[in-house]
Amino acid sequence: MAREVRHDQVGGEVADRLLPRIPGQHTAGEDGPDVIRRTASGWRVFDGDEVPDLLNAMVLADLLLADEGVVRPAAAPPKAAEHATDEERLRVTVSQLEHALHTRVVVEQAIGVLAERHRIAPRKAFERLRSAARSRGRKVAELARDVIASCNNPLTALPEELARAGAAAEAGPPRRRSR
Repeated sequence: MAREVRHDQVGGEVADRLLPRIPGQHTAGEDGPDVIRRTASGWRVFDGDEVPDLLNAMVLADLLLADEGVVRPAAAPPKAAEHATDEERLRVTVSQLEHALHTRVVVEQAIGVLAERHRIAPRKAFERLRSAARSRGRKVAELARDVIASCNNPLTALPEELARAGAAAEAGPPRRRSR
């Protein structure tokens, strides 16, 4: 099943920054050439130019998340029993890989949100996300889900260094870890 996504379907200003424009492409709202297409082997960017991998990852994270519909905490992946058959072990491995991919998608999307929100490089956005999670004793993926939720709900409390100006921020200093 092929799914096609045009520049105007991904999200206005964010799409302008994240997706390459194809020469002669129509403006948002008009039917134009495809920018990203889902193929049997995965998502492909069509424009002829090489697009940096992180940029691809952020755009594809948005698309994969849109396929699923909602951001929800992923359950911890199962572990194989000691006496499991090869087939059972493979099923567990697939489940663990799916969990890792889902977590990566959520983190990549949060990086994109933070990079756009604070006008910083994706690497800097990741470092900020990781630092905020570590200083509060939280998992990066858990905090990433909060960042994504804050896009639709400005009342979602985020650590001060991640919140946009005028948005809800967590009260109190960050939690310190005991050593």
